[in-house]
Amino acid sequence: MQLDKFTDYGLRVLIYLNVCDTGRASVTEIATKFSLSEHHLSKVATALASEGFVKSTRGRSGGLSLAKPASEIRIGAVVRKLTRNSSVAECFANNGACVITPACGLRGPLGEAQEAFFTVLDGYTLEGVSQQRGRLARLLGMDAASALDEPA
Repeated sequence: MQLDKFTDYGLRVLIYLNVCDTGRASVTEIATKFSLSEHHLSKVATALASEGFVKSTRGRSGGLSLAKPASEIRIGAVVRKLTRNSSVAECFANNGACVITPACGLRGPLGEAQEAFFTVLDGYTLEGVSQQRGRLARLLGMDAASALDEPA
């Protein structure tokens, strides 16, 4: 299964916020660091906020921040909530347009594989996937002084 860009960008936003020493960042700042469209990233941020992964604060000192500790944010939950088309094959879609769906034996194995994908991701947290905070901060051009987790 392949992540769509929307989900990929959502995961990047969460990692950025977890690594950011202030714990808060603007969509503009994050879009600039990842060379992404600010317009598209604002839609991703809205979805992350509506799903309860981030808090969005307006105003001069506003921005995005994690809505709960990184140790409580499961990657599988984020992917499930943000993935717009989680169907691994056409037969899982609502319209079921494939003509052989009623007799095809692939539906079971593909569904099982898709669930295994999410089950594996459920075993990881945002905290776990961003353990190399100092290195991530340096790669993103942040001040890594506060991220003392490993040598340069």
